Amino acid sequence: MDSFELSSESPYELLLKVLFLIPISHYLLGFLFLLSVFLYNFIEMYFIQEFFTGFRGKPVSLTYNSCCDLYQEVVSKCKTLNGRVSSTPWLCSPHLQTAFLQFFGRAPACKYRRQIFQLSDGGIIALDWLRNIDVEKPSIEHFDGVQSDDKSPIMLVIPGLTSDSDSAYIKHLTLKMAKRGWNVVVSNHRGLGGVSVTSDCFYNAGWTEDSRRVIDHLHTQYPQAPLFAVGLSIGANVLVKYLGEEGVNTVIVGAAAICSPWDLLICDRYINRRLVQRVYDRALAIGLKGYAKMHQTVMSRLADWEGIVKARSVRDFDHSSTRVLADLETVDTYYRKASCTSYIGNVMVPLLCVSALDDPVCTREAIPWDECRANKNIVLATTHHGGHLGYFEGMTAKSLWWVRAVDEFLCGLNSSSLIHSKKITKVHSPLETSIDQAPYVNIREDGLVTAFSNEPSGEVGSQQNEQLVEDDKVGDRIRGVNDAMQLETNASTQFDLRSESTRLEDAGSRGPGKMLVTPEPELDAVIVPVKRCLNQLSQHSKISMWVLAYIAIITTWPILGSASPMFFKKKLRIIFSLKR
Repeated sequence: MDSFELSSESPYELLLKVLFLIPISHYLLGFLFLLSVFLYNFIEMYFIQEFFTGFRGKPVSLTYNSCCDLYQEVVSKCKTLNGRVSSTPWLCSPHLQTAFLQFFGRAPACKYRRQIFQLSDGGIIALDWLRNIDVEKPSIEHFDGVQSDDKSPIMLVIPGLTSDSDSAYIKHLTLKMAKRGWNVVVSNHRGLGGVSVTSDCFYNAGWTEDSRRVIDHLHTQYPQAPLFAVGLSIGANVLVKYLGEEGVNTVIVGAAAICSPWDLLICDRYINRRLVQRVYDRALAIGLKGYAKMHQTVMSRLADWEGIVKARSVRDFDHSSTRVLADLETVDTYYRKASCTSYIGNVMVPLLCVSALDDPVCTREAIPWDECRANKNIVLATTHHGGHLGYFEGMTAKSLWWVRAVDEFLCGLNSSSLIHSKKITKVHSPLETSIDQAPYVNIREDGLVTAFSNEPSGEVGSQQNEQLVEDDKVGDRIRGVNDAMQLETNASTQFDLRSESTRLEDAGSRGPGKMLVTPEPELDAVIVPVKRCLNQLSQHSKISMWVLAYIAIITTWPILGSASPMFFKKKLRIIFSLKR
């Protein structure tokens, strides 16, 4: 047999010798593999998942109210919104989608016609027009505006943060709609689009006054043309906030909000959470600082210029500039006031909202699912992938999915009957009740507090009146039950009748703004709680009443069952004693 001689060398030395025998190229391949795995997860790629599904993409998720006419008449007929979103195979990452849009974009050639719009405070806004005739006959050089009697629909575009009409995603949208026969106008923010800041006012994420003035101007100049609006990123926040502020008074007949941040405070927390998000935060801060440097003469006089120069994040910039210009105490206060989430319930026009669940800037945590579902005028379309305003599709990444979705939605809406009756349904915030809205309150005999006003108006007034009538009917049924009790309280009732005129005189002397509580007899202290409970129960269905009765019997049966033998024994003893 062969004998093996044990080596006296250390096992670690032997291991090092073996490692040195491995070619360096193999180490490089292993390093590249580990780096690829790290980057695949770091930039949140989904290429492998798409590969195994044949790059079919994932379906669009639609959130809407069950009674939503907008979905029934328009959205249900849009193939884009009822189909799938398939990303470009070599851009299967939200960060790649977003970065490719910023640095490349594949922007089509657009030749705008500029109009300078003067604001009341001395500021100016550049309105860049792309008319349908400019696409059909691009040889026309002079710009004489859109004819006042032109009935072609007009689409107003509100760009994102530090973006203007020259941005790639803006050109994708404007050219697409102009080819459809629409007249498109991009409302550049103050100080952007190559114009100077000529007043002491700057724009921010919640500044809706400029959009309001532009919309009123467009409606005045072109009263026969239906006016639509599309907001992108921060522009979407501005648009939704404007629609909520205006309510039924807006002249917009349809709108779309793409990749809105919804809640700026949540997005601020999110963008500072991870390393990859901090890259976006830094990039946005650089863009804001560049905007401030373009208007340094005005900005340095109104804001903390030293803080602006040192800003390394969006929050730092807002602390030194936006907060100061808006005259607010803290940055969080500005974020809360500027967010559009609290205005969603008052949107009164058909509105399509598009958000990507993997948006690296506007987090899915801020999407107001319940608020959108409660409003019959809104349809929320969420996609699994897309990035921030990216949505590149096809092998060559020449088109954006959300552009096709907006095109199909607005064209379908323009041909529907909803724009002729755009004020569909008003939805109040859960915290906003009729008690909060009415100037006066009234305490009814059953203990309920109701609101009343000297100026009832519109739908809200009719709903309140219907509710009061229904409550009165319920009260009549309850009073029928309590007729026997009324007979025993005639003296108290007569006292009430005698003192009624006295109480009315006291109420008149106290004035309409005072809340008057009338004294009640002691018996009412017992009757009122019973009536209140019956009022609440009567508002439920009969099935609920039987269920409550069944539960009451089941829960009290052990007590009644144990007490019944004693009761019957006592009765039997009495009966037998009488017979004897």
